[in-house]
Amino acid sequence: MITGACMVPHPPIILPEVGRGEEKKIAVTADSFCKAARVIAESKPEVLIISTPHSVMYRDYFHVSPGKGAAGDMGLFRAPEVKFKTEYDTELTDAICKLAEEEGFPAGTEGEMEPELDHGVMVPLYFINKYYRDYKLVRVGLSGLSLKAHVKFGRLLRNAANVINKRVYYIASGDLSHKLKKSGPYGFDPAGPLYDEKIMHTMGNGAFQELTEYDPVLLVSAAECGHRSFCIMSGFLEETGFTAETLSHEDVFGVGYGVCIYKV
Repeated sequence: MITGACMVPHPPIILPEVGRGEEKKIAVTADSFCKAARVIAESKPEVLIISTPHSVMYRDYFHVSPGKGAAGDMGLFRAPEVKFKTEYDTELTDAICKLAEEEGFPAGTEGEMEPELDHGVMVPLYFINKYYRDYKLVRVGLSGLSLKAHVKFGRLLRNAANVINKRVYYIASGDLSHKLKKSGPYGFDPAGPLYDEKIMHTMGNGAFQELTEYDPVLLVSAAECGHRSFCIMSGFLEETGFTAETLSHEDVFGVGYGVCIYKV
C-alpha cells in the first residue's frame, strides 16, 4: 500500500552539527522538513523508498542498494559524530529486482561501489528519525538514461510496492538549481531562477507530466540536482489519487531547496 510521497532537499548545512549556526539562515526549510517528517510519521510506513542523486549512478542502469542494511555518518561535512544505521527491506528489493528482470528493465543490485549511506539519504533521515523510526529502507540511485526511463522506473517501484503487503512511502531527495546567486558556490546563471520557478510550479501542482518536457539545456545550465529523482517519484505516484502541497522554497545559499508533500 502506498501511503504518500514527498520532495525534499539534502543540504548538510541544515544540520546544526554541520551548520554551526549557519543552519538558522534556512530555518524555513528546516521547519518544512519537520512538517514533512511528521506527515510521514502519521502515515506509519513500514518501508521508505529514497531516491538519491548521490548513490551509485550508472549511465544505463538503475542501482538498488543490496544487502541487509547500511550505515553512514556526516564526517565529510565535519560532523562525524552524526551517525546513521538503517535496515534495508530485502522483500521489496527482491520484488524490484524480479520485476526488472521480467520486464527487461535495467535495474537491480549489481555494481555496488559505495555501500555507505550518502547525504542524499542521511539528511532526510535526520529529520524523519526525530518523529519516526519504525521503518526499513530501500535506497535507489539515478541513471544517465532518459527522463522517461526514470518515470518508468518509478512505475516499476510502485508495482513492486503493490506486490508486497506493506505500507510504503516514497521520498524524492534532490536540491533544485545550484546557480541562483553570484555569491553561491557555483555562481549564477539566468537558467537557475527560471528552473526553480518552473519546477516549484510543476511539483507544487502535481503536474508531473511536465517533468519529461523540460528543455535539457535548461536542466544543464541550471545545474539542477534532483530532477531525475522527481521523475522517479512521478512514476511511483502515477496511478494513485493524491493531493499536492508546497511547503517552502528557499535559495539563501545560491542553491534551491524545495519541499512538497503528496498525500495519497
